[in-house]
Amino acid sequence: MPTSDAVERGRGAWFSVADPATGETCGEAPDMRPDELDAVIGRAHRAWSGWRADAAARAHALLGAADAVEAAGDGLARLLTREQGKPLAESHAEVARTAARLRYFADLAPRTRRISDGRPVRSEVRWRPVGPVAAVVPWNFPLQLAAAKFAPALAAGNTVVLKPSPYTPLATRLLGSVLAAALPDDVLTVVTGREPLGARLVAHPGIRHVTFTGSVPTGRAVAGGAAASLARVTLELGGNDAAVLLDDVDVEEVADRLFWAAFRNCGQVCMAVKRVYAPARLHAEVVEALARRAKSVAVGSGLDPDTRIGPVNNAPQLARVAELTARALADGARAAAGGHRLDGPGHFFAPTILTDVPPHSAVVTEEQFGPVLPVLPYGSVDEAVDAANSTGFGLGGSVWGTDLDRAEAVADRLECGTAWINHHAELSLAQPFAGIKDSGVGVAGGPWGLYGNLRPFVVHRPEEP
Repeated sequence: MPTSDAVERGRGAWFSVADPATGETCGEAPDMRPDELDAVIGRAHRAWSGWRADAAARAHALLGAADAVEAAGDGLARLLTREQGKPLAESHAEVARTAARLRYFADLAPRTRRISDGRPVRSEVRWRPVGPVAAVVPWNFPLQLAAAKFAPALAAGNTVVLKPSPYTPLATRLLGSVLAAALPDDVLTVVTGREPLGARLVAHPGIRHVTFTGSVPTGRAVAGGAAASLARVTLELGGNDAAVLLDDVDVEEVADRLFWAAFRNCGQVCMAVKRVYAPARLHAEVVEALARRAKSVAVGSGLDPDTRIGPVNNAPQLARVAELTARALADGARAAAGGHRLDGPGHFFAPTILTDVPPHSAVVTEEQFGPVLPVLPYGSVDEAVDAANSTGFGLGGSVWGTDLDRAEAVADRLECGTAWINHHAELSLAQPFAGIKDSGVGVAGGPWGLYGNLRPFVVHRPEEP
């Protein structure tokens, strides 16, 4: 397999994709040209008229697509682990979630609403699809987040142009091929390439809705690009979720759940626990319980069945994790576990628990998006809530304790889109998912995700005499 950044094949260029567990090339993907993107969006627009016309046919096609994803599950999961790094069991779960989301939205349909306002007029609110949708997906959950965007968009009657991250295009391309067998031509198209492909896609005048998951700075750029054509935007951006432990918490009882809420997918989860606030008298016990798990967990290639934590996905993200950790240590923090890169090939960083971290340290105030977790003490619940709410993020948060009513009362004070009690980062397909502040615009999930891909259409007619 060629190892150059781009190799010429026929008319177009291709770029290489690295296996984060080895650093070696594991595949290649096309680097799309602007004229090719124009053609794809043109075909998506032409396919839209037929796709939006028959809701029953759409539902049938989406159910068939779910079956096709499940049938291809082994190949999709293995390729996903190769390019993303996560353990193979997590890749299988991601594939299953992709199929489940297609089934869920296949069964949803918008409801017509009649408005009565005392006039002799019958007014009905109906719903229409918005048009071709651009779905731009990051590298941490390439398939699951893609489905979170294309399943409701397709169910609503839109067509979709899907762009995965250049770090993880391979499984998404395979998914696109699998879905192509179940869907009409050009209803869903996967495009791959390095920048400025994403910028061209979100600013394209043929796109009517842009749905993006990624960082806050890139989200702002996406919104600016989409504004040129007044396209609708849905932005699921960064998170810096806080977990607040109350003074009645049973540390050993919750330690495993808390640890994996922070370290699943090597901490590369937008709604992972990224800060822990523990009562001062329990702080040392919490640090010790989490550090014990960090030191004993198996780290390695996701293809190894014993691995529980894989590599950081890419070199720039590994450098950021290392930098934030080094800055925290320089600020006076102490690594109760980890705190360093692991020797050998690949993008591995030791699962890290930080204590004695200054509250102003960047590892606390910013999103680290890696296997690093600061644990900070607090004196009062008010102090903990203020600290949890002190950043510009507002994606999720959680409260942990034995008295559930008290925990819920504290959770109600968190400034975020979703708050959990005694668990974290667990979502139902039927619930809304949205952030506040810098964590996003718009809503995904459940019926809200469906209606986010529709526009109201009102019809007035006189009542019959």
